[in-house]
Amino acid sequence: MILPDDPDKLQVIGARRSGSMAITRRIALQALGLATLLPLLPGRALGQRNVLTRTIPSSGEAMPVVGLGTWITFNVGNDPVLKDECAAVMAAFFEHGGRMIDSSPMYGSSQPTIGYGVKKLGHPKRLFSAEKVWISDPERGAAQIEASRAYWGVAKFDLMQVHNLVSWEEHLPALFDMKAAGRLRYVGITTSEGRRHREIERIMAREPIDFVQITYNILDREVEQRILPLAEEKGIGVIVNRPFRQKRLIRRFEDEPLPPWLAETGARNWAQFLLKFIISHPAVTCAIPATTRLDHVRENLEAATGILPDDGLRRRMVGYVESL
Repeated sequence: MILPDDPDKLQVIGARRSGSMAITRRIALQALGLATLLPLLPGRALGQRNVLTRTIPSSGEAMPVVGLGTWITFNVGNDPVLKDECAAVMAAFFEHGGRMIDSSPMYGSSQPTIGYGVKKLGHPKRLFSAEKVWISDPERGAAQIEASRAYWGVAKFDLMQVHNLVSWEEHLPALFDMKAAGRLRYVGITTSEGRRHREIERIMAREPIDFVQITYNILDREVEQRILPLAEEKGIGVIVNRPFRQKRLIRRFEDEPLPPWLAETGARNWAQFLLKFIISHPAVTCAIPATTRLDHVRENLEAATGILPDDGLRRRMVGYVESL
């Protein structure tokens, strides 16, 4: 099934991975020994690397610069094999130092899939839960948030965001009240694929939000002009969605030669090259690539270690990509 690129076009995402793929992944799951990995995680994270962090501007709390998105990838319905696969992805994510997992009521069965993993992994203390309210009727917002919380199985969300600014004028005051009452820790807004940037800027300028979530990557750099500087000026954390354009960027460049100066960026492949460009921007708090693969989880978090490109190298990276 081909999914539309625009998430706003979907009310409930029905895409499920095929049964034949589930069988293949069941074999891969067994081969990798994930049945032994999962019970090890509760209570502690294993073998964490020195993952780079940025502070959340409104609080000073440290946040690893790479998180985990769940759009499409965690929408697996009730398939037990695929739910275990997602739990294994979460286990590897926490094991290698990750914290922020981001989801939305729009993402089909992603919320209960996260809840399944959270429970199976013993409610990891590292989890930073980032959710969204996505409903046009503001009077139903509280009920939707409560349903999301029950799916996740958490006492409260760390971050609640107004998804794609749907009824934001009504939702934001309610979220600020929840924050003041201690029922969530941070409030944010989101957009994707370059839409609503002017409205995003107006909200950032006048509302005391903690986070803004936007699309940003080496080819989609419009936010560098106004939104990222405004976030730094106002002390607003930045979450980056669609860092790989849902894998299209990686497919675009995977057959192209990597630059001979790749080692200067701290990356060892195209995925890390693209991710290091994003997280090296000083305004970016956390990028949230989505994946179903354990090797990609490790690879993404490895990009959040070691060196990050400086301004000069970032310009060089852009120039190289644009020359291909």
